[in-house]
Amino acid sequence: MSHTIDLQQYFQRIGFTQVARPDLATLKQIQHLHTSAIPFENLNPFTGQPVRLELEAIEEKLVRQHRGGYCFEQNKLFKAVLEQIGFQVQGLAARVIFNQPIDAISPFSHMLLLIDLDGEPYISDVGFGGMSPTAPLKLALDSEQTTPHEAYRVVQQDLYYRLEARIKAEWKPLYKFHQEAHFDKDYEVMNWYTSCHPGSHFTHTLIAARSVPGGRYALRNLQLSRHYLDRDSEQQEFKDPTEVLSALQDVFGIDISALPDLSRQIDQLFDE
Repeated sequence: MSHTIDLQQYFQRIGFTQVARPDLATLKQIQHLHTSAIPFENLNPFTGQPVRLELEAIEEKLVRQHRGGYCFEQNKLFKAVLEQIGFQVQGLAARVIFNQPIDAISPFSHMLLLIDLDGEPYISDVGFGGMSPTAPLKLALDSEQTTPHEAYRVVQQDLYYRLEARIKAEWKPLYKFHQEAHFDKDYEVMNWYTSCHPGSHFTHTLIAARSVPGGRYALRNLQLSRHYLDRDSEQQEFKDPTEVLSALQDVFGIDISALPDLSRQIDQLFDE
């Protein structure tokens, strides 16, 4: 790696206070903490700002500026942190099929990680929005795996692995992937589409997500949802732009001070 992450600052950001070792216990703890402390958000593409994938820029944004990001930022930061701790990590790519038929033809547009732990493969993903697994998952077929939040499983679909989450009593497909390694140049192409192309929902839909004990928060445009593990979800419809800005700061912990166009973009949501 050409850039070294300040692990002390990163650990302070997520609240990790233990000794970091390249083992499953450390991986479980920092993945859980990361998904709670660093929110998923798309405020840069939503306001027309570039999403930079240089590691220095990601660290500055997600760690020092108390912002969040989406999959390429989140998982590239997490990959660098894991590698510095001593993990063996490989970047993968996935075709998202969440809320689509499992045979839907979707592009590779999502980044996840493959981790080798003493010869056992695990997948890790801190950047899948409101359904980011809050624990690493063993790459083993048809085995229900618990996390601090939902249960997940990996199933075979033709030449792909398919990741599914159990939401209430139903298994929901999230994405499908294989073990071909992907690299920075691959993610640059995907990132350009997701952050710049008018057909990408990230350019015109306001999105934020964060896991909390017992559930998750999810923002989509003017609706804030609180999803619970043990009871029905709750929704709140915002009536005023200031309510949206307050939620981004207070619920998701996002520092929005460097986003001067955000208020204008949110105003347009109320005009639609």
